[in-house]
Amino acid sequence: MGTGWCRQLQSGWWHRCSASNEAGRRFASGAALAPEEKAEVVLEPSQIRNVAIIAHVDHGKTTLLDRILRECGANVPRDRAMDSITLERERGITIASKYTSMAWKSMQLNVVDTPGHADFGGEVERVVGMVEGAVLVVDAGEGPLAQTKFVVAKSLNLGIRPILLLNKVDRPSVTEQRCGEVESLIFDLFANLGATDAQLEFPVLYASAREGWVSKTYTKGEGEGFVRSMAPLMDTIVDHIPAPKGDLSTPFRMLISMMEHDVYLGRIITGRIASGIVRVGDRIHGLRVTDGTSASVPFDEGKVIKLMKKNGMTSVLVDNAGAGDIVSIAGVSQPSIGHTVASVDVIEALPAAAMDPPTLSMTFSVNDSPLGGRDGNQLTGPKIGERLLAEAMSNLSIAVIPTPRQDAYEVQGRGELQLGILLENMRREGFELSVSPPAVLYKEENGKKLEPIEEVVIEVNEEHAGLVIEALSHRRAEFLDMGPCPESVGRTRLSFTCPSRGLVGYRSVFSTDTHGTGFMHRAFLTYGKYRGPLGNVRKGVLVSMASGTITAHALMGLEARGILFVKPGMETYDGMIVGEHTRETDLEINPVRTKELNNIRTAGKDENVKLSPPRLINLEEAIGYVAGDEIIEVTPKVIRLRKSILDSSRRKAVKRVKKE
Repeated sequence: MGTGWCRQLQSGWWHRCSASNEAGRRFASGAALAPEEKAEVVLEPSQIRNVAIIAHVDHGKTTLLDRILRECGANVPRDRAMDSITLERERGITIASKYTSMAWKSMQLNVVDTPGHADFGGEVERVVGMVEGAVLVVDAGEGPLAQTKFVVAKSLNLGIRPILLLNKVDRPSVTEQRCGEVESLIFDLFANLGATDAQLEFPVLYASAREGWVSKTYTKGEGEGFVRSMAPLMDTIVDHIPAPKGDLSTPFRMLISMMEHDVYLGRIITGRIASGIVRVGDRIHGLRVTDGTSASVPFDEGKVIKLMKKNGMTSVLVDNAGAGDIVSIAGVSQPSIGHTVASVDVIEALPAAAMDPPTLSMTFSVNDSPLGGRDGNQLTGPKIGERLLAEAMSNLSIAVIPTPRQDAYEVQGRGELQLGILLENMRREGFELSVSPPAVLYKEENGKKLEPIEEVVIEVNEEHAGLVIEALSHRRAEFLDMGPCPESVGRTRLSFTCPSRGLVGYRSVFSTDTHGTGFMHRAFLTYGKYRGPLGNVRKGVLVSMASGTITAHALMGLEARGILFVKPGMETYDGMIVGEHTRETDLEINPVRTKELNNIRTAGKDENVKLSPPRLINLEEAIGYVAGDEIIEVTPKVIRLRKSILDSSRRKAVKRVKKE
């Protein structure tokens, strides 16, 4: 790579950036750089393979990537090393797309790790354009599920060549016959999604990522002479995935697919080089397509200060890189995801990836409750707006729209999980917020009202199937199919289509109905005809009519009224929701009442107060629980529910006006 030296960044030099939702990385300037071998020439595109790992949630994608890194000699400090964000490790899911590079024989493999959850589909859409192939990881027992279809459809539409890897074949319930059935299901899925003949000629591999082996034929990974290795997968990638297209002799152009921020280097942009060679010190500028036209507008001319590439779990500084390679560049301050960076003599931008529209919106505003300002340090409307706009810039699937109120912003996203992750990150950064209930974004076509419809696949014990079908019928779901789970005795698989608004808040109800034994998979399907108002999906709430410290004496008399969300010693205020009523209507209560004292001595002792454990609602449950006239109060230390109008008299007056 030119006549310069590659310098390897030590592990402390590259760490997560909490200020940008932990989705980027920071570079510290004081670390020593170790010299690496001298690179003489830029890699030809034929020596590079760019591939994405795509899968449904919990099908073993991140574990597989760990094994690939170890096979190629990388130092992997822990399991699921690519899940470097704190929330990813806590929840066991991939939230942000990330990439790494490794050497295999004479080739360089650039591997992109993508989220499996449909709520983070924007992460998939913006990075699949960086690759020419994809390894589809499917649990051989479960087969393709709803979210598998979502990520596969995005990949096939871009002409990506797939490789099917059936994972977890070492399980006793997975037979060769079952693997054949899953292969047929995948072939039918590809055909239904409009795959080309070349895409339908996909190779099939069998693997156990946990045990660290891949095979080109069905096996359980046992027997004499069997070598546990990931080599068959890497060889298949090299043989089956086409090399990236690009001409080293043309001017430099690159479409930005990832963006990060560093306190020392500023904005760091990442993407696959479409053409030409970029070198440290080159003059570059940004290019964007103006709205409503196809004209490209140049902006923000700068110089390449740093050029970086991944090498396993570390990063290296390089002097140059060529077409087909994936690199990170520091030196420009304005270009963001979807823009093009190019040599200053290039005036035409590359086409950006099309993004699906948001389906859900929530309003984020200043926390104006009586207990606001006690826990956080980011309290004002401008601070909240600045943080949300920074999020929208690095995450194209989120849109931030100003409202008539200066301290409130409408945030549109793909689902309640995505917006819940954003809220959780903000509260950990010290923000206090008031958040409205999620609202579905409708469409109007030919005078008809359309709403987002999702495909739902549910696996439950047979005795719980009736409860699930009844609950979803109240949420306007349409029942499609029912059958036994092929890999589990006594389990039933149910398929539905359901409006997105009907699924808001259903996950906690589903967990209760199935005693925590059920699995629910959902993914956006299409916009369909509005299915009418939902049935009765929630009871009324217990609303505090007083402010102060909650007492055990008061709660003892209120337990019969419903399920409590609070415990003695917590603070409350007028209009705060402290529990769920047993009936359909709201009930105002006094949870701060104390025992009246007098000067009369009684013969008996005071009765012992025994309370049932309260239902402490977390952030995700709160998002799905609140009704239209309620608000979630989010602080770094506590999640509270409240009425949007705190005063009882005003609430009653508004209710009377609505009835009239």
